[in-house]
Amino acid sequence: MNVYDSEQMCARLKPLGYQPVTSAEKADLIIVNTCAIREKPVQKVFSFLGRLPHLKRKNPDLIIGVGGCVAQQEGSAILKRMPHVDLVFGTQTIGRLADNIRRIALKKHRIIDIEMSPDIDSTDSATPENYNRDVSRFVTIMRGCDNYCTYCVVPYVRGREISRPPHQIVDEIRYLVNTGVREVILLGQNVNSYGKKKGIITFAQLLPQISAIEGLYRIRFTTSHPADLGDDLIASFQTDAKLCHHIHLPVQSGSDKILKRMNRKYMRSAYLKKIDELRAVCPDIAITSDIIVGFPGETEHDFKETCNLIERVEYDGLFVFKYSDRPNAPAARFSDKVAEDEKQERLSAILTLQERYTIKKNRALAGSEQIVLTEGFSKQHHGDDDDATTQYSGRLSSNKIVNFVMCSDKRTSITNDKRPGLKGELIRVKIEKALAHSLKGVAMGFLPEK
Repeated sequence: MNVYDSEQMCARLKPLGYQPVTSAEKADLIIVNTCAIREKPVQKVFSFLGRLPHLKRKNPDLIIGVGGCVAQQEGSAILKRMPHVDLVFGTQTIGRLADNIRRIALKKHRIIDIEMSPDIDSTDSATPENYNRDVSRFVTIMRGCDNYCTYCVVPYVRGREISRPPHQIVDEIRYLVNTGVREVILLGQNVNSYGKKKGIITFAQLLPQISAIEGLYRIRFTTSHPADLGDDLIASFQTDAKLCHHIHLPVQSGSDKILKRMNRKYMRSAYLKKIDELRAVCPDIAITSDIIVGFPGETEHDFKETCNLIERVEYDGLFVFKYSDRPNAPAARFSDKVAEDEKQERLSAILTLQERYTIKKNRALAGSEQIVLTEGFSKQHHGDDDDATTQYSGRLSSNKIVNFVMCSDKRTSITNDKRPGLKGELIRVKIEKALAHSLKGVAMGFLPEK
């Protein structure tokens, strides 16, 4: 979401004459877009800001702004703590960013703008530029959250749930496709509840409108709250050819006691039922999830319940986090905290457990032919485009990364292609080797243009 918001900031600042630069030392304006979901990112924000005063001394006209969730959370405290910061703006005020920058440049005074109100139209979107000609782009379809999980700061820094109008989303994606984008990742704290509050179309009804856009190859989305995952969206994995066979479905814990304390609004059995339903309609669907270890009150038994759930589901991948108190979140007031060393042990144990299933899923693909949407040269790229050792990189529908080389009889067609790294091509790749976090293969041929 912050990647998308940063693109929105750039689009709104362009009319003022601002363009991205390669380093802070070259900048006339520095915007720090921030995340407050855990304590470590907050610490990194203030550490980075603490390294900027010397740039202000070198260039007194330099404007420094802080936006995003930390700005919303800390507000005026940032201006008090960091006297070289000129602007603090919240998550619902990006639409006023250009005006605030203009006022600071003219009047040389500091501004704090963190108003959060349902009257603020935070759904408005500027037309982004595809600076890097990316194959895949994020598109925010809604903001905020109404779930109030006890560990989460999002409702307090992102606000209540607001859905963007469907036509605005479709128009933005159509524009991106015209610039060369072939895959979109739809963003929301809980995409499953898209449109329900406004009484507009549902998320499952939005997907066919996006899928109808000519030139778009793939659709992904995140994040999906298990409590709101309905039959209509599950069915979409069977009926929508452009919807990727991957879902990120955060479970957070395998213990009913902890799920209730987290205010997740579902129990373990209901979550597992959703998993079974997804695999029934889409047997090859890749499922990833989030896990929080060391939530207040989590006993060894609760932790084993989480491990047992991982063994039952056999996820393709996991994002695992140690619980940390967040301002305003109710769990920060819970007294039965888990010791830091215990949290670290549990985190390490789950990562070790999950590695077994990640490599198992990857190895199951060895020897098969898969469709890869190419993103360009791989990180190991070297040599000329027609070199047999040249590696390209892309993703499967399941979101697994594939690095591949071309068969010798295909290299001539590469040299005639004008796009560097074959960006945006759908290619059949034979998977030859499974690694811990990626796959290796050989391209067997191009798919026809869609």
